[in-house]
Amino acid sequence: MSNQVVCFKCGKSIPLLGRVPGRREECPQCRSDLHVCKNCLHYDPRAYNECKEPTADVVKDKERANFCDHFAPGAGLGSTGPAKNDLLAAAEALFKKSSSNNES
Repeated sequence: MSNQVVCFKCGKSIPLLGRVPGRREECPQCRSDLHVCKNCLHYDPRAYNECKEPTADVVKDKERANFCDHFAPGAGLGSTGPAKNDLLAAAEALFKKSSSNNES
């Protein structure tokens, strides 16, 4: 188990001292819930139900506290990597660039 959890919302690293955050615990910086899918080691937006744990119950809101027994503190993957809008802008720029090259 990780000794810390990284808040998916603000990126703050929160020490856990070998424990799992309680369902009502919040990030001291941004007040977001800590026991959420996006702070879990098993969270993967590409996986079925966005979870690598096959026996986990489906959780609709990945940013709200839940009762999942499979929760393991992770690196806050909900905030790492490019944002959705950044990815869409990059894709649009790519297609605009390639279509303008084909017009010549």
